[in-house]
Amino acid sequence: MRTFKDIDTFQDWEDEEKNQFSLAVTKGLIMDMVRKANSGHSGGPMSSADFTQILFTEYLNYSPNNPDWFNRDRFVLSAGHESALIYAILYQIGWLNKEDISNFRQLHSNTPGHPEVEIPGIEATTGPLGQGFAMAVGMATAESMLRANIKEYHQEFEDIFDHFTYVVAGDGDFQEPVVLGSGSMAGHWGLSRLIVYYDSNNAQISGKVDRSDSTDYSQVFEGFGWHVQEIDGHDHSKIREAIEKAQVVDRPSLIIGNTVMAKGAANVEGDHETHGAPLDHDEIRATKEKLGLPDEEFYLPDEVKKHFQIRFPKLGEMSNEWESAVKNAKSDQSFDRFWKALFENTNSNLEYPVFEEGSVLATRKAFGATLDKFAEQVPNIVGGSADLEPSNYTTNFAHKYGDFSKENKLGRNLAFGVREFPMAAAMNGIALHGGLIPFGGTFLVFADYERPALRLASIQKCGVIHEFTHDSFWVGEDGPTHQPVEQAMSLRAIPGFNVFRPADAKETVASFKLAMNNKTSPSALLLTRQGVPVLNQPIDEIIEGVGRGAYVVVEEDGPELVFLATGSEVSLAMDVASNMTDKRVRVVSMPCWEIFEDQPQSYKESVIPVRGAMKISFEAGITLGWDKYIGSNGLSIGIDHFGASAPGKHLAEEFGFTPDKIESKIRQHLDRLL
Repeated sequence: MRTFKDIDTFQDWEDEEKNQFSLAVTKGLIMDMVRKANSGHSGGPMSSADFTQILFTEYLNYSPNNPDWFNRDRFVLSAGHESALIYAILYQIGWLNKEDISNFRQLHSNTPGHPEVEIPGIEATTGPLGQGFAMAVGMATAESMLRANIKEYHQEFEDIFDHFTYVVAGDGDFQEPVVLGSGSMAGHWGLSRLIVYYDSNNAQISGKVDRSDSTDYSQVFEGFGWHVQEIDGHDHSKIREAIEKAQVVDRPSLIIGNTVMAKGAANVEGDHETHGAPLDHDEIRATKEKLGLPDEEFYLPDEVKKHFQIRFPKLGEMSNEWESAVKNAKSDQSFDRFWKALFENTNSNLEYPVFEEGSVLATRKAFGATLDKFAEQVPNIVGGSADLEPSNYTTNFAHKYGDFSKENKLGRNLAFGVREFPMAAAMNGIALHGGLIPFGGTFLVFADYERPALRLASIQKCGVIHEFTHDSFWVGEDGPTHQPVEQAMSLRAIPGFNVFRPADAKETVASFKLAMNNKTSPSALLLTRQGVPVLNQPIDEIIEGVGRGAYVVVEEDGPELVFLATGSEVSLAMDVASNMTDKRVRVVSMPCWEIFEDQPQSYKESVIPVRGAMKISFEAGITLGWDKYIGSNGLSIGIDHFGASAPGKHLAEEFGFTPDKIESKIRQHLDRLL
């Protein structure tokens, strides 16, 4: 066996000897990173290393000088706890340096405990198991959509979008139901450029996998319509053969690699306890000796680095040719318009749907009308509903633009089915891929099913649009299981997540526009089932007001009372204000707290005065959180209990959400204080 002592003759080694020694170096880097941090995972990265090393050195297309090259193959480490593996790879590419890997898991390092999308070469923030797989489904969906559009409308430039999405996943990923949901979608849609490697090492934190899981995933994914191969995950010839087969089939591919946890370790191969812990110093020393490495921390000889980078000239040439091809293609006016729509359009001069002032319209219907209008002008809006098209008012969109499918890759509607979590995670992947604006619709109460993906959307700064209809007890007869009470506040609790609860159709337009143009924050639109009056203010004024998060809709000089309301309760607050003629009342619509909090203090105080007026909040949900705006003497009109099954108007009476009952509550509150 060749060892580090023979490194001076490296150029004379056989190719497989070079590959095996390079793999050993990668494993050495993994062990050193985890050991120095005294934290992290050793075993999984060592079992996945064979496939990942071969993928990066022989098959993955990327630009060595530009990690963000658009036509690169995407690589997603869904088993995010194996971060030491991808960092060892990125170090050898040159996108990380020795200082980076020596600071593994340390504050402000470029090598956090789980991969984060801000790091060059990391396509998605992973760690919550299963979500990387699901986001990769979204990436492959985006690639398929874009490639189909090029082929249909700009055939002479059809190679502009032509790349694969690869995933490395582990046993824990496959146990998360989101993998089954998104895997089913991928098979149904025929995502032929999606290749998933399942590192099946039969070891988890708590012991052997077969203690808790005996699923035949080969059979399951074949049932989903995937191409499935099962190989020895340490046999390099089998790995190459499997990748090459996967690249040419007409459906997504699953490669099940049967591997050994901590493969290569001197004494602890196969030991599940290596999953989430560093190897001890003696074991590392013995393992390095076994692998032919020196007892040296972060050993990476120039010879090995050059071998790793042997494809760099070819990769650089490939990316440069692509850049030239795009530049030349943009001389074609039609293609240039297409390209600008995908990557340069600010959507600043949009036509809006028109709503009659004083009419009554559910904001979910206004969303549907806005979607129809915007989709005509913004060709890269794509998305769909979790089997709630008639309720979410996305039916027109679906009928006009067609379902995306294996037979129709030009479809813009994604029929997600009853798969809320896979839908939300795939939307993140579409946004991360770039070029498309994804939306997804369901009931607000089912946001709970999506929450892990909503949180990850915010962490990754994904510009996704979530349409959540049926936003309060006004759902009515469906009862408390379908009546969101705590969900609005729960969503507001996610940092960096914009929650819009528009008061009417015009605010819905404004909220949709802001969400669509926001490329760095996820947005949720909470929409009514019941009709609400269309505000009298001009649309431009409302767009400006919503753009500041809160604004005055009813003004009185020197207000004694300031009503703060969102959604359907804005019109309710206006009705209460009109009844209380003995008081000077200002009514404020607060469609988006998050945007309002970003405004200058002077503006915020001009809308909600600090002193001199009592603040009263109106929202058909829990009152938790409103105290920051109403203060200690204010009053919060809300519902701190679950709903009931009855027509919405009856529930309004029952829960005190009528003008008369609210006025009575306000006057009682004033009497108590005075």
